[in-house]
Amino acid sequence: MTYLLLKWVHVLSSTVLFGFGAGTAWYLWSAHRTADPATIASIGRMVVRADWIFTGSSGVIQPVSGLMLLHVLGYSLIESWVLASITLYLIAFACWVPVVGLQIRAQRLAQAAVDNGTPLGDDYRRAMRTWFWLGWPAFLGLVAVFWLMIAKPQLW
Repeated sequence: MTYLLLKWVHVLSSTVLFGFGAGTAWYLWSAHRTADPATIASIGRMVVRADWIFTGSSGVIQPVSGLMLLHVLGYSLIESWVLASITLYLIAFACWVPVVGLQIRAQRLAQAAVDNGTPLGDDYRRAMRTWFWLGWPAFLGLVAVFWLMIAKPQLW
């Protein structure tokens, strides 16, 4: 019973983590592509909130439930697929933290443009460019973690 509950929590939280991460990225990027500060500011507020509530909480649940599953199943922390998964997860997390900060910055800059009746500036474009490039290692890292969790290959 403990195993099935832990597995359910782990699979559910990984689905929420990946789904909300990809979903919020899609919506913010789509808003950005409109170049409309009001749209960006509005969507940006929702994206930041969703990332903190859903992506953030599932991002904490993932390693906790994963470590508990390793213990219940008797896997070692030094198995190659576990070490690779942890490394990729930490890389994704290291990219996500600044991404959230950049989302907040982009949303505030868009709101300031709305409030002042000005176009989006270079600081907004720099924030979004950095946001875009930091998103890729996080996304690809989590895709690789999904594969590692399922395949459990002996890598070395």
